[in-house]
Amino acid sequence: MNNKLLNGFIAAPYTPMDDKGNINLEPIAPYAELLVNSGMCGAFICGTTGEGASLTTEERKLVAEEWVRCAGNKLKIIVHVGGVCQPECINLAIHASSIGAYAIAAIAPYFFKPVTPEDLISFLKPIASGAPDLPFYYYHMPSMTGVYLPVSDFLLKAGDLIPSFAGVKYTHSDMMDMQLCIDISKDRFEIFNGFDEMLICGLSLGTTSAVGSTYNYMPSIYIDMKKAFNNNDMERARELQQYSVKIIQILKNFGGALRAGKTIMEFIGINCGPCRSPINKMTNTEKVSLKKELTDAGFFKAIKHITM
Repeated sequence: MNNKLLNGFIAAPYTPMDDKGNINLEPIAPYAELLVNSGMCGAFICGTTGEGASLTTEERKLVAEEWVRCAGNKLKIIVHVGGVCQPECINLAIHASSIGAYAIAAIAPYFFKPVTPEDLISFLKPIASGAPDLPFYYYHMPSMTGVYLPVSDFLLKAGDLIPSFAGVKYTHSDMMDMQLCIDISKDRFEIFNGFDEMLICGLSLGTTSAVGSTYNYMPSIYIDMKKAFNNNDMERARELQQYSVKIIQILKNFGGALRAGKTIMEFIGINCGPCRSPINKMTNTEKVSLKKELTDAGFFKAIKHITM
């Protein structure tokens, strides 16, 4: 099993769809090329940004197959296989292994919820066992799952009980828990920073890798932030983080990073279509307003080098 630390940036791609809400695999090839050219080392597919919970099991398999095919050896594809039905998650894990994915990940079940770290491990372990040859990551996002178990408590046990356990995608604002996770992990596990608007916080605690949705279209902001941080240029690092926050605030004004982010992909030449219900389609008037706000914020100049 390849369980080396990635130490890089991983985009969380959108799942392209047509106007009727059917998955559209055609844009994935140029999408993968865009991520490679923008400095991403991997793609975390079918997660929150990828609307994995809104896709059928068969659709998730088709999307995974296309990403693995298009990525080749240029991007490490981490397939999110999590959900609320453990047998389906195991099925997706087996499939990910069969198509040559780099790794798998699973979120905590978000309907019937685990109460203890042991409960969470008992749910995740069989999923990881479905792909024993692949690194397995726990996807921690309590704002969506309602599972607020301290990951540091989970880590103390998961590493010994899940043989393929490789780390955590930490999408939460509890910096104390994240710091404990990084201290526990050392060089054994990887703690991915999961909130784009808080990357500088993760870097200050010692994380070296991150997964994010805005990495799809403004990767240089984060790559340059990490370089500035590593060079002890904290003024520049803070400036770049503040710019990221400014853009993310604009996205929130238009329904958030998923709804507005898919529209931004259209602006830069990768048509990912609309989101699935219950996220409503962006109107043409909203698109014009979004583009104007982004233009006024200097967004298109900042990402000029990655536009298609």
